[in-house]
Amino acid sequence: MKIALIGYGKMGKMIHQIAEERGHEIVKIIDIDNLGDFDSDEFRSADVAIEFTAPQAAFGNYLRAWEQGVKVVSGSTGWRKDHEQEVVEACTKGGKTLFWASNFSLGVAIFSAVNRYLARIMNDFPQYAVDMTEVHHIHKLDAPSGTAITLADEITAEIDRISKVEIESIREGEVPGIHTIRYNSEADMITISHDAHNRKGFALGAVMAAEFTAQHEGLLSMGDLFKF
Repeated sequence: MKIALIGYGKMGKMIHQIAEERGHEIVKIIDIDNLGDFDSDEFRSADVAIEFTAPQAAFGNYLRAWEQGVKVVSGSTGWRKDHEQEVVEACTKGGKTLFWASNFSLGVAIFSAVNRYLARIMNDFPQYAVDMTEVHHIHKLDAPSGTAITLADEITAEIDRISKVEIESIREGEVPGIHTIRYNSEADMITISHDAHNRKGFALGAVMAAEFTAQHEGLLSMGDLFKF
């Protein structure tokens, strides 16, 4: 499979390595200094572009890739507030393809399934209050993290009495990502947590998503890739 990379920071470099280990070809790398290369034969030859950039750049990158007829896999967060409806319409009515996830880790996908199941149970036990903490490296631009927001949305969708989950965001060192959810009552506390050791799980999941996206169309998510 031919892959283009949009954004070449730490995640982009790791995706590059894993994609080649899985037998794929990186046909074009686009970063801040060569945005004109969207309009190139090399970029247009890609089956999928994998995009990891800043929140303010992501939506524009989707448009540029779609203009060249290239499907997009993206892990950028923070763009949905202003552009979610436009993206949904482009993918449902406009024939474009985007696989978006706030987190591509297999472990987080499993953690998310556990989160939804536990929240479903907790809907019947009002004595438990819920809160969340997310910890990331000091370079992360958005807070709360996209993963934390997704986890919180899953909780509020399952628990009738809760309209908002309080999220504490901590930025320290080079932490890849820790998400902890607590259900606390007067009698006890139940805690579930996911602690990423490095970025490898995120990068592998992004390449797996690209492999899936090459064969599918529309607005795709981890729920399409992993049927938990």
